[in-house]
Amino acid sequence: MKEFGRYVMFIGSLFVRRESFKTYYKLVMEESVQIGVKSILLIVLVSAFMGAVTTVQTAFNLVSPFVPKFVISQVVREMIILELAPTIMAIIYAGKVGSSMAGGLGTMRITEQIDALEVMGINSASYLVLPKIIASLLMYPLLVIVAGFCGILGGYLVGSLGNMITPYDYIYGIRSSFNEFTITFALIKSFVFAFMISSISSFKGYYTKGGALEVGISSTAAVTSSVIAVLIGDYFLAELLLK
Repeated sequence: MKEFGRYVMFIGSLFVRRESFKTYYKLVMEESVQIGVKSILLIVLVSAFMGAVTTVQTAFNLVSPFVPKFVISQVVREMIILELAPTIMAIIYAGKVGSSMAGGLGTMRITEQIDALEVMGINSASYLVLPKIIASLLMYPLLVIVAGFCGILGGYLVGSLGNMITPYDYIYGIRSSFNEFTITFALIKSFVFAFMISSISSFKGYYTKGGALEVGISSTAAVTSSVIAVLIGDYFLAELLLK
């Protein structure tokens, strides 16, 4: 509870003695490139293969002649939109982006760069962390949308080329009995996960103590805590929004 209280106070400190809009705009754009543009290739590759594997496994298990083939793409659609795109990508995002945030801030802490900002009268938490959180809130939902599209496309290509399902049946299943709220639900989760990962990782990195070894420990702790928070958040969001 002490650590959680410290985390809440850390979030509150981000909105005290803020910098100018121009300053934040520049920092957010730089962070957006680091977070979003440099992560898109990994997201595309992982999501495409997830869609492909989900299609293969679903087709393998649907052996009954009474089950129409288009059910395969329905299962792929629901799995990707509801879980694989927002949640599994969040775990990968925590490993790549979260560890980078914690490592960068931890290095700044042990090299006394954060202390130097405080001496100059700058709120170091707001200056360094708030742009990361804003950029994460902007870019991660876009990455989830890309992941969802690539996952469904990957399933389409593998299903068609592997003669598991015809292109017509795949498209028909994607469109059949579609509930638009699943998209809303996935985007809500993406915003929540983006905030969790960026804030927890920054918190762990910001309060690093010691030397280079502790920077690595902070990065590991950031990923571990972020993944646990994502999984707990995923459960509670499902309970709140899908009932």
